[in-house]
Amino acid sequence: MSLASIDKNSGGPPPTLLILGAGGDLTARLLLPGLAGLLAHGGGAGLTLIGCGTDDWTDAQWREHATGAVAGSAGGDRRVTEVIARSRYRKADVTEPAELTRLLGECDGVPVLYFALPPAVTVRACQALTGIDVPDGTRLVLEKPFGTDEGSAADLNTLLNRIVPEQQIFRVDHFLGMSTVLNILGLRFANRVIEPLLHNGHVERVEVVFDEDLGLEGRAGYYDRAGALVDMVQSHLLQVLALLTMEPPATLTAGDLRDQKSLVLRATRVWQDDPVRSSRRAQYTAGTIGSRRFPAYRSEPGIPPDSTTETLAEVVLTVDTWRWAGVPFLLRSGKALGRPRKEVVVTFRPPPKVPGGFTGHDRPDRLRIGLRPDRLRLDLNLNGPGDPSRLDPATLGADFGAGDLLPYGEVLDGVLTGDPTLSVRGDTAVQCWRIIRPVLDAWRAGRVPLQTYPAGSDGPER
Repeated sequence: MSLASIDKNSGGPPPTLLILGAGGDLTARLLLPGLAGLLAHGGGAGLTLIGCGTDDWTDAQWREHATGAVAGSAGGDRRVTEVIARSRYRKADVTEPAELTRLLGECDGVPVLYFALPPAVTVRACQALTGIDVPDGTRLVLEKPFGTDEGSAADLNTLLNRIVPEQQIFRVDHFLGMSTVLNILGLRFANRVIEPLLHNGHVERVEVVFDEDLGLEGRAGYYDRAGALVDMVQSHLLQVLALLTMEPPATLTAGDLRDQKSLVLRATRVWQDDPVRSSRRAQYTAGTIGSRRFPAYRSEPGIPPDSTTETLAEVVLTVDTWRWAGVPFLLRSGKALGRPRKEVVVTFRPPPKVPGGFTGHDRPDRLRIGLRPDRLRLDLNLNGPGDPSRLDPATLGADFGAGDLLPYGEVLDGVLTGDPTLSVRGDTAVQCWRIIRPVLDAWRAGRVPLQTYPAGSDGPER
């Protein structure tokens, strides 16, 4: 469950989760199922749930909506049904200070405002919050993207800090659920046989890849404004990179962990400071994946026919620290690819010399950390059957223990207990934009051509 050693709600009534944008896709598809899983596992005890939106719903209609959303995720659990039965719905314009004052007045305990809203509306709502008195301890929960560039992220931080202190701001990244964070850190720092090898003396290159066989899945409006670089690399994959390259934190508390992530991201930049040679972008054309027929991206509903938004992004970075200097890190994410691949691959340097007489040692040693499902694979060269002088490739494997909660359940657990471990700190959000800014500038200037690849392929030709 939560890493917080002390529940910051202790000594007062349980918090109220106030979902702004309660009628949206995010709430129904991810937020409510995550909450149901948390409640079913004993979290969120005594929680009050209030949904807020622009739909003209009654309390009964909201409860019916919420019940349907959690049907496949512990919806029949007594604790879940009780919270939904006590929940209520309020129609409001959350960009109006008076409306927000009314909503906050209905909250029992600490108000937890979850902005399940488009980014621009979230900013307007936060601007409205600066004009009213918010209750002590109020927490603000925001979805990515955090700004649209380095400057706007810094401006957003300033705006949020006018409302509440940084420790009460939760910039959530559901991609890194608690189990994934702990799996990566446990593998690195609890195994002496692995951690000493993770530095530039032994590692040749690292890949962080999240390739999907999915298309837009109804997200055309958001995705065409963001693209693969902002949607995945700037946020999720840079967070994975930080966990892989950070120095050991003294503890797993939010302060120590986020300090180390911030330090290593400050040392990260585009490989050789050359965004043209160190990045690729591409867009899928029509193709087939299994029995599914994909139209070209530009023919997808809601996508302009002249769109230049990339559906695949690759960036090579350097982490310019004593441990990692000189090691290239490839971050890649793409949609509508034939072979879904979600993993971190650490490729080791070849041994200084293999004794004469051995054959077949062509494949490098590799440590592969699977993401969704979380698993470990180690590729080695071992003596095979028959001729003992021939080395054959072999893979050793283990599966990580799955977490009890869905990613959004883990995010909500931290939010409701006041533990910001899984949230992105303000300075880190700015650094992530700083890292990819040269790539964005080069792409917008047309210095990196937009390649194409058929849906169902492995991506564009090199």
